Amino acid sequence: MNPVMQACLVGSLLLAGTGILYSQRPVFKRGVAVEMAVAGHAVEMRAADEQNSTVVAMTADGRVFVGAVLTEPSALSRLNDRTVYVKADVRTPYQQILTVLDALRGKSVVLLSAPPENVVKREYTPAYGTKLIVSR
Repeated sequence: MNPVMQACLVGSLLLAGTGILYSQRPVFKRGVAVEMAVAGHAVEMRAADEQNSTVVAMTADGRVFVGAVLTEPSALSRLNDRTVYVKADVRTPYQQILTVLDALRGKSVVLLSAPPENVVKREYTPAYGTKLIVSR
């Protein structure tokens, strides 16, 4: 085989391999950034990063967001998803967290947290959390 053709073939394979490698990166969705608490027993929650997942964020000043949309806590009871991911800033007033959990009554709630300190640092760190069910 001609050396030029070999180089083209190898280059094509490298480009195809690179495309496959980078196509598996998660696509981040819009949301609200908060400083989450660390939970030593939290487990990886990759489903929280999916495009169709519902993430409720609470900021330090007590505001509540569904995705990137500001909302009232009472509107959370109308969410259709069975599983809701909740992330709260470490400075969120405890009463606000209880209000949100009360509005999510009857749903499976995953409390998102920062990854435990023993997790190997990577370029992309998936969500971590603890699952609980808020019963009626």
